[in-house]
Amino acid sequence: MDVVEYEAPGWGVGELYLADGTLLYHELPRVGDAPAGEGSHELAERIRAYFRGEAVEFDDVELDLEWATPFQAAVADVLRNVPRGEVVTYGELAALAGYPNAQRAAGTFCAGNRFPLVVPCHRVVGASGLGSYGSLGLDYKRRLLALEGVEL
Repeated sequence: MDVVEYEAPGWGVGELYLADGTLLYHELPRVGDAPAGEGSHELAERIRAYFRGEAVEFDDVELDLEWATPFQAAVADVLRNVPRGEVVTYGELAALAGYPNAQRAAGTFCAGNRFPLVVPCHRVVGASGLGSYGSLGLDYKRRLLALEGVEL
């Protein structure tokens, strides 16, 4: 397994975990020390470009989804197709994945998302508001959406 640290100015330091070109896990940048030996990887460069506000796509990134249930794989697939600058509710996400009324399960998937940006859970909102964004918080989610031109 390869671990690639990257720095996104104004956002912090994140990490990519890869095996044979497949993304196993991705940590969004958090405020902290600069990486000791920042790695070079094409995906890290694309992520830095995203955090500079560039319209970067991640639909070609190969993901390790061997652990996923059919529901989780369907939600991940649908979410990867939500366009930059658009949002869906948890209920819409579940229905689009073929599981109507599974909005809570869709929220649980998003809470444990191993691939932020690549499987863009920041584009999922609650029916009556922004929803949540785990330990990074709502301000982080707002900043991500603002990069894509979404104001909520």
